[in-house]
Amino acid sequence: MARGWLRRPEEWGVDPVPPARRTLRAFDIGVLWFSLGVGLLVLFAGALLVLAFGLELREVLLVSIVGSIIGSLMLASAGGLGARHGVPTMVSLRPVLGRKASWAPSALNSFQLLGWAAFELMIMGLGLSLLSGPLLGGATPVLWIGVLAVWVTLLALGGPLVVVRVWLERVAIWLVLGSTIWLTYMAVTHPGFPAAFSVPATREPPLGLALDLVIAMPISWWPLVADYNRFARRPRESFAGTFLGYTLSNSWFYFLGATVLVVFGLTGESGGPVAFVRAIIGTVLGSLVLLLIIVDETDNAFANVYSTAVSAQNIAPRADQRTLVVATGVAAFVAGSYLASAWELFASLYEGFLLFIGGVFVPLLGVLVADQLVRRDYDPREFADGAPAVRPFAVIAWAAGIAVYFAIAGVGLVGTPVMWASALVASPIGASLPAFAASAAIHAVGLRISAPTAERATG
Repeated sequence: MARGWLRRPEEWGVDPVPPARRTLRAFDIGVLWFSLGVGLLVLFAGALLVLAFGLELREVLLVSIVGSIIGSLMLASAGGLGARHGVPTMVSLRPVLGRKASWAPSALNSFQLLGWAAFELMIMGLGLSLLSGPLLGGATPVLWIGVLAVWVTLLALGGPLVVVRVWLERVAIWLVLGSTIWLTYMAVTHPGFPAAFSVPATREPPLGLALDLVIAMPISWWPLVADYNRFARRPRESFAGTFLGYTLSNSWFYFLGATVLVVFGLTGESGGPVAFVRAIIGTVLGSLVLLLIIVDETDNAFANVYSTAVSAQNIAPRADQRTLVVATGVAAFVAGSYLASAWELFASLYEGFLLFIGGVFVPLLGVLVADQLVRRDYDPREFADGAPAVRPFAVIAWAAGIAVYFAIAGVGLVGTPVMWASALVASPIGASLPAFAASAAIHAVGLRISAPTAERATG
């Protein structure tokens, strides 16, 4: 297999994957999305439910499960069109938004994926630095970030089929399952765990906005879900594997992150990731647990690097995927190294980043889902050059959904304690569901108004 990685791998880019190469079963897809729902960043996002929103553990458990179910349903639904036609997510938006209009989400997706890759490399590098000690003094995190950047770039060059069938199913998933079960056991058997459930909430924002923070994590993946699910054997296997795998890991890790924070007495900390990682190391076998989580978390960074290249190819189809992958790996290394030197700002930056992702991509998903429900069938030429340049109703619906989201979630500046401080509209259920519903409804109405065009498109 190592020799296979040295050969030039298959590159599908924006071209449909041939049916013969769509070989991933529901189990394979489930393993992939369970693994992508695992990581230190997800644990820290769970901790933010306590740090930034003041939830008690009972509320965290409820929000983690409900938000994961809602978000994973959205994520699995987003992969349906790409799985049916064998195309990546950004290409699946061509019939929906228009060929040139799909460049906008492609650019935004490349930005958020580069941000995710930098965040992943940063927190993994800091974790390995705490495990190894100051090998190079203050430059130790940069050393580890560089090593990790090389590894995830190699994974991205290998491609999704190699990563799922070889790296995840044979190695990584079993390591992370064992380590996570052990960390969970250490947390729930801690003497402070029963008392943690009786600690009253100190939250100020509505519970629905905490729900948005949970939903934002699976939503952050939907712009790239079909980059991998296009290799599924059947659309229903794509849906089942994605929903079950991601729901389990996302709800587990959000709740576990909050539990680690509370039972190990970190609620008074500044909220930085270093104190949080040290708490994991401080448990029995904690260093091994942290190492194994980091080993599995490299697939998250792989997905971010690989899909940045695929999204860019929707704008520039002739660009070489290998070159884009290497360039993304280098950029993620530089950004991750900088973030590691300013980790004190991470908590507020991370919260704002998650809500930005929700605000942009939840409404776009509403447009995509409404388009599939109304139109149902698509001409294969629409995924190439057969789509119009712009579908105005779809773009308007997307923009309206974004406006609804940020009217509810707020548009506070990055670095402020909470983004919702500038909210214009109160919503007990948060911003995600209203924004999704608004963009879906507006687009559905737009499709009905332009029925003759839709009928021509569906033949």
